[in-house]
Amino acid sequence: MSTAEELPELSEEHLKLRDGLLAQAEEYGMAVVEVARDDEGAPYSFSVGAWHRYRVPEAVVIGLPAGLAARMLHAYLDRALDGETMVLGQVYENFYDGVPVVFERVARGHYFEYFGSAFLLYRRGDFSALQLLVPTTEGIWPWSPDAPAGFAAWQPVLTPSGDPESWTPGIDGP
Repeated sequence: MSTAEELPELSEEHLKLRDGLLAQAEEYGMAVVEVARDDEGAPYSFSVGAWHRYRVPEAVVIGLPAGLAARMLHAYLDRALDGETMVLGQVYENFYDGVPVVFERVARGHYFEYFGSAFLLYRRGDFSALQLLVPTTEGIWPWSPDAPAGFAAWQPVLTPSGDPESWTPGIDGP
């Protein structure tokens, strides 16, 4: 690697944040970063450290309240550590506390926006990531033609196309 390709050193503030994320990952299996809703979009939460510790893909959930999202991320890690492989496009009914989910791969083009502080651990973005997608309380998914107005923007699918790409909705997925 040439000097021009080397990454800049982390600032003292970033080193402290990275050390805090690593400490949480050591204690809880992963750290969960919760990002509040803003003018640009829904709240979201993501894991940091699952890939580092266990080679379990990091995960993100968009549009749920922070506490619920964190509990769902921990349920995901617990299930993965118990040996469960998450099948893309399969609906996991009652994944956590009655909430169904389906998983999709996150495209690398979305990594920095939705896993920003994870880059303190994975400086080159060299980690795998999944998205937990959740339907409305009526069971309607964001890509469904009968989804409520704005739902697809509230919970975007983080693939290059913005639609499920690991399965075909209504055929081999929800």
